[in-house]
Amino acid sequence: MASRAGTPALPQDLVDLTALLDAYYDLAPDLADPAQRVAFGTSGHRGTSLNASFNDAHIAAITQAIIEYRAGQGITGPVYLGKDTHALSEPAQNTALEVLAANGVHVLIDARHGYTPTPALSHAILSHNRGRTQELADGIVVTPSHNPPSDGGFKYNPPHGGPADSDATGWIANRANELLADGLRGVRRIQLADALAAGTTGKFDFLSGYVDDLPTVLDLDAIRNAGVRIGADPMGGASVDYWGEIAERHHLDLTVINPLVDPQWAFMTLDWDEKIRMDCSSPSAMASLIAKLSGGAPFDVATGNDADADRHGIVTPDAGLMNPNHYLAVAIQYLYTHRAQWPATASVGKTLVSSSIIDRVAADLGRDLVEVPVGFKWFVPGLLSGEGVFGGEESAGASFVKRDGSVWTTDKDGILLALLAAEITAVTGKSPSQLYGALTEKFGSPSYARIDAAATREQKAALAKLSAADVTATELAGEAITAKLTEAPGNGAPIGGLKVTTENAWFAARPSGTEDVYKIYAESFKGPEHLAQVQAEAKALVDAVIS
Repeated sequence: MASRAGTPALPQDLVDLTALLDAYYDLAPDLADPAQRVAFGTSGHRGTSLNASFNDAHIAAITQAIIEYRAGQGITGPVYLGKDTHALSEPAQNTALEVLAANGVHVLIDARHGYTPTPALSHAILSHNRGRTQELADGIVVTPSHNPPSDGGFKYNPPHGGPADSDATGWIANRANELLADGLRGVRRIQLADALAAGTTGKFDFLSGYVDDLPTVLDLDAIRNAGVRIGADPMGGASVDYWGEIAERHHLDLTVINPLVDPQWAFMTLDWDEKIRMDCSSPSAMASLIAKLSGGAPFDVATGNDADADRHGIVTPDAGLMNPNHYLAVAIQYLYTHRAQWPATASVGKTLVSSSIIDRVAADLGRDLVEVPVGFKWFVPGLLSGEGVFGGEESAGASFVKRDGSVWTTDKDGILLALLAAEITAVTGKSPSQLYGALTEKFGSPSYARIDAAATREQKAALAKLSAADVTATELAGEAITAKLTEAPGNGAPIGGLKVTTENAWFAARPSGTEDVYKIYAESFKGPEHLAQVQAEAKALVDAVIS
């Protein structure tokens, strides 16, 4: 049977919103099932109400735990609270507000009763905290990012504005599970109407704070003067009102493609696994936008964002949807040669599963490369200090500092990276995909892919705890192994897996946090056939070590 990936969703693909919302309140987690306990991944706690992994009880417990955590850390400023367009996000925000207000916490919600992109919340936290040493703010964003419509997500951003580190999330998750086990007796809570009317509940204009500050980080004059035609697809997500305001306030030739918000996402094309997923880096999920450009839509660049706008997808008329790795390389090469006020010693940040063409670009720029584990939290210190002016992930998440070198956001910013594509087009006269072609002529053309391999829970645990000494192989796909890494070279942090490199290739293996598989990321500068050889030998090597 032919795959339906990239084809429009059908009625049978849509989530039952009534069942989803009823389950949020009606189902209670069974803590004997690990899947129903609070667990923070790299982007907060995620789950669905339908299997009792994201329900009212979870959010009440997590919010109370966050309140206790911030009190223990001496954080006394406001909590910025925002939500995306997932169906579970509004009830979860309401639950959080009821608990925050009952505890007397100063909380700020969107003044427009709208949706809040993750980067706008990060920007708000940092703007409040700039120059302060007391009354520092933090934030909560209710989003499962690009996950399917049935999912919910809940993420805490401390005063540094970025994703909380594992020490914070570990403490919060443990405390939340304690509160759940105790029947929520330790959770203070009031009715929603009382919470909204509480003197500690206020409003904040996230949109204006973010949109009006964009000229400090991007050359919008160049975009406007060059007449770059931009097509921006919010993909039914939280950026929906932001794009129209960006066009109006900054006088850009920008068209909002499909401003519809539908919590079922019935307008989406199906992702690679025939699920609805708002992944703007996926050719299948982005099929309708790609078709618009290939069909002659009058845009010089088109962009997509996921539901909380922390990811970007870049579509060009000459190449379609760019691979996220390719765009990262172009963005780095452009920014480090067009930001005169950035420190000459500032490094280039990337996750260790991102393309090594970035390594070659960084070396050519004369910049140090800081390679960190998966997770945007690792870029936060550098973005704050200015020592790391750019951080990017292979999964289409990145951010960078303002034109003067000061911090913009410390969380991924899909709107920023989408607008950067328009700036690059305006200033260079070439599309980002054309510029990537020039990079490959200079540095070689890598073949990159990610595959999944089956693994038991025990095997995944063994992979996460590997040491370099466990790997005895000396060659990979006909080349001598040059490094065996279980810690990131940029900061010495454990990578939760293994990375093996040669002169022209590498692979990294990491256990999945949600499925009985491990992920193999691999790349070769010697072509697709060599990449396939790297992948096969990587799987054999890892299986031999963890079995």
